[in-house]
Amino acid sequence: MSGRPLHFTAFIWPNGYHESAWRVVDDDVLEVLRLSYYTDIGRIAERGLLDSIFLADNIAIPEYRVTHLPQTQFDPVVVLSALTAVTDHIGLIGTGSTTYSKPWDLARRFATLDHLSGGRAGWNIVTTTTPLVAANFGEHSHPEHADRYAQAHEFVDVVQQLWDGWDDDAVLGDRDHGIWADRAKLHAPHFRGNHHEVEGILPFPRSPQGRPVLVQAGQSSAGIGLAARYADLVFSGPPSLQAAIDHRTQLHARAAAAGRDPEHVLVLPALMVTLGGSETEARAKARHLDELRSPEFQWQNLLYMTGHHPDEFDPDAPLPAKLYTGERLPTSGAQRLYAAAREQPDLPLRELARQLGQGPTQNHFIGTPEQLADHVIAWQDAGAADGFTIMGSTLPGELSAFVDHVVPILQAQGRFRTGYAGQTLRDHLGLKRPAAHRATN
Repeated sequence: MSGRPLHFTAFIWPNGYHESAWRVVDDDVLEVLRLSYYTDIGRIAERGLLDSIFLADNIAIPEYRVTHLPQTQFDPVVVLSALTAVTDHIGLIGTGSTTYSKPWDLARRFATLDHLSGGRAGWNIVTTTTPLVAANFGEHSHPEHADRYAQAHEFVDVVQQLWDGWDDDAVLGDRDHGIWADRAKLHAPHFRGNHHEVEGILPFPRSPQGRPVLVQAGQSSAGIGLAARYADLVFSGPPSLQAAIDHRTQLHARAAAAGRDPEHVLVLPALMVTLGGSETEARAKARHLDELRSPEFQWQNLLYMTGHHPDEFDPDAPLPAKLYTGERLPTSGAQRLYAAAREQPDLPLRELARQLGQGPTQNHFIGTPEQLADHVIAWQDAGAADGFTIMGSTLPGELSAFVDHVVPILQAQGRFRTGYAGQTLRDHLGLKRPAAHRATN
């Protein structure tokens, strides 16, 4: 393989990442509620030798004025655990909130997944942006942006201590003397922090990877800081090649400042993909998806994701200036919305939402497999990416097209693996198994 190896993870969203995907796919609309939907996608990704699949999560469902999107957000760890029985190599990354979880419970769930999969688990660390979640967990208010990130640092610290609570050689299995494990090689965290208190060890030995792979997606300064300190894999959504280069450069500089090797912090920008046998065919597919979009959903969803309620806004009027002229920016999504409003203060909210598009990626690649292969290589060679998070506009169709038509081109050019070199997700990513670390509190 020539140059740095490329890495790919497949982002799994019901029917596909485009909001209109469920209206054009051939499957029964209830197929996304069945395990077979996820096992088929896992097998496709593994057939393409991808590093991992990636399940997001949504722990609050807004009460939209329109019911445009199917609501099928299962617990990622439960789904990924089921996939361990039907896959052998593909990495299994799931989302877990540091704001609305308990460290001991989350550490156990992801370490369980790592054991069951033989070392293929990854945790996507999120602080949860939408205030709607608070009421679902019996909280009266949603923490401020800075508080969520301070809590997240402490949360990840204690989770890593829990994962490192057993020495690698703690299990003796001495049947003659009746000693299963050496108690002296088990280390309870006895953690006392500003946000969490955690006492005991996990009820099983250290997992095959030592620790599951850590994934992070924040693009704010605080998010980049969290990723620089902890993340092995960074999922981002830069709007351009130069923005991607700048993001990766800043991330690596901050990782180095934190005492880490920047080469061990891999960056996989988000890329929604619509492929065709010709550029004309691909554009026709993308145009059809866009024609089915709900303009009402777009502006409502944008407000929900930035912590506002749609009933308080007129979509045909500009965003009130009082929202974006102050210094308080509660989420990265709000920063993006407010920046766009500052640039075009007279633009109606509905049009602003249309321009901003959907979700964490502003990049929608529309073209042929050959063009996508060229795009991937150009971004890697420019220092913008170590690969991509492939977000099929429809699933499983676009993932199958990527695996069957883009991967072979990259393999033929010596830019992508022709077989898995190991069993664990860390093996796929070229990351070493971390030694257990003992922290003092």
